[in-house]
Amino acid sequence: MLGIKDRMEQPSGHELNADQIAYWNGPSGQRWAERHGVQEKLLGPIADLLINRARLKPGERVIDVGCGSGATTVAIAKAVAPDGFALGLDVSEPMLSQARASAPKGLPLDFVLADATVHPFEPASFDLLASRFGVMFFADPIASFINLRRALKPSGGLAFVCWREPKENPWMMAPLMAVYKHVPKMPPVGPEEPGPFAFASEERVTRILKGAGFVDMAMEPHNLAMDIAIGGGLDAAVDGSLQIGPASRALQGHPPETYEAAKASIREALAPFLKGQTVELQGAIWIVTAKAA
Repeated sequence: MLGIKDRMEQPSGHELNADQIAYWNGPSGQRWAERHGVQEKLLGPIADLLINRARLKPGERVIDVGCGSGATTVAIAKAVAPDGFALGLDVSEPMLSQARASAPKGLPLDFVLADATVHPFEPASFDLLASRFGVMFFADPIASFINLRRALKPSGGLAFVCWREPKENPWMMAPLMAVYKHVPKMPPVGPEEPGPFAFASEERVTRILKGAGFVDMAMEPHNLAMDIAIGGGLDAAVDGSLQIGPASRALQGHPPETYEAAKASIREALAPFLKGQTVELQGAIWIVTAKAA
């Protein structure tokens, strides 16, 4: 099985991915790892959609790109067991440490700390590339997908999910807009720059995958009801928005009084969506599939 030299070090990677590697190994990556259980309750249904669309079969070998804390890798391993194999790949040591600690024993899986852009995969050794929100952070996505495609068998393919436009994802944007009443807006992220919405454009995703040698691309839109309270009520929704995501990033470095004022505005913005213990706002994703040429 694949391993890593030193599980306490950041991975070596493509120089253009250095900022992302630093980000996911810093405090933000640690917060994501600490919230893995809560986040999985929110994002778990999206993993189910992905695995259903990927049509996994027992015996297949799958790379889970940007596997985070490993829940998708575990689900994939269960689908391809007993004779298949799932390889979870990520640049974040905090999240991979959580993945290794929480993965059930006996499943055919492994985790590797690596940058998918440059990792030396064994050529033509996997049946599928899969990812839940792990492919939008490459600085040179064509180079990254070329490297990943080399790992696929000639009959192989890919299936991943990515976010659509910000305006179609108010579950992320409503808290951010509330925060912007108190802090300057973050520098705009260009449409070609890494980030959560980097694959929102159907034209761009198609261009990237064609450039990397994939064919038969399909992008299926899905709308989702995202309970950002995860059944915990309004306080949980507000706290979650302040811990990870764009609202959290916008508040970094600001004084406590600004934080408290922004927290009150987030609460005001989310209160109309409270129903019982849920706070549901719309989410919007693409399910992307393609085949290796």
